[in-house]
Amino acid sequence: MAFLSEAILRIAPSATMAITRKAADMKRGGRDMISLSAGEPDFDTPLNVREAAVRAMAEGKTRYTNVDGIPELKDAVARKFNRDNHLGVTAADCMVSSGGKQIIFNALLATLNPGDEVVIPVPYWVSYPEIVRFCDATPVFASADASTGFKLTPEALERAITPRTKWLILNTPSNPSGAAYTASELKQLTDVLLRHEHVHILTDDIYEVLVYDGGTFATVAEVEPRLLPRTLTMNGVSKSHAMTGWRIGYCAGPKELIGAMVKLQGQSTTNPSSIAQWAAVEALDGPQEFLASWRAKFQERRDLVVAGLNAAVGIDCLVPEGAFYVFPSIKALLGKTSKAGVRLDTDEQFVLALLEETGVALVHGSAFGLADHMRLSYAASNRELEEAVKRIQAFCAEIT
Repeated sequence: MAFLSEAILRIAPSATMAITRKAADMKRGGRDMISLSAGEPDFDTPLNVREAAVRAMAEGKTRYTNVDGIPELKDAVARKFNRDNHLGVTAADCMVSSGGKQIIFNALLATLNPGDEVVIPVPYWVSYPEIVRFCDATPVFASADASTGFKLTPEALERAITPRTKWLILNTPSNPSGAAYTASELKQLTDVLLRHEHVHILTDDIYEVLVYDGGTFATVAEVEPRLLPRTLTMNGVSKSHAMTGWRIGYCAGPKELIGAMVKLQGQSTTNPSSIAQWAAVEALDGPQEFLASWRAKFQERRDLVVAGLNAAVGIDCLVPEGAFYVFPSIKALLGKTSKAGVRLDTDEQFVLALLEETGVALVHGSAFGLADHMRLSYAASNRELEEAVKRIQAFCAEIT
């Protein structure tokens, strides 16, 4: 359609949102649904954070703020990055946006030109390549499949970098695979990046607090401080404090980049919600003890789901180290037929048949760049997960 821009025509709708919406429509139509397609903690936002929002409203903190966030929140962000990640940044190096996705969008739109390339490990979060394409740049996919535990190797990174590479986007722990890089694994990647001074790094740390089995989170500029001048470290409160609807993301990066991102945000959304910002101050500066129990509950759910899926006919599921997703292979089940007579030639046909025949909503792996897989979010109650696994097992057992 000539009315629409070339930029909007270059990108695809979000597959995760499409499946989630379809499941919600089916539930409204009376179907018994279990939706495990969206990445959203099922816990309540902590009470102290909610109370901080109420106080902000009662005190009249409901007006425009600085484009890049209230000073109190930028100070809290800097404290968080220094306390937890040892980045050595100040509030002047930080900014706040309406969610982590806006941080990524701002950074890429402020820096990419036609012909620029962005290295993206596969599997990837669905929005990374679409934002790159929207900016008229080229996503370059580097394999990080099950053979490497869904982690990018230094060899694969080296092969993907060209003179046109402007960014590497690295997400750890990963959506969709749950892979979490150790500090030593990141060091192997940073050694490659030190040799390529034209490459900047956007590290998406939104699942930082969800690393299991006693593992320790690490981020790129912490592992290799020499990369701090060309690293944008992004995080947010959506996963760590169950604040998905509050829409607060934050970052730290080079001042020139932050300035460009603030300029862009000033001409688009302006400031994030003032009330949500005050709640985020409390989230970052307030008690964090609850995270240990949340992490233990997520690990329990992970183990439940991995065991149940690996007991299903034709499914092979690795144990993820973090986040709240599993990304099992369903390759052995493709090319066959479901009980209802649906041909399952692709992973998308598999998850759509699973949705129609069992009421379990998952997302097909090809949406994340890796076919023959599916993503399941275990950010749901044990009861729902047990029932979902039971339905998946029955569905797989009847494929012929």
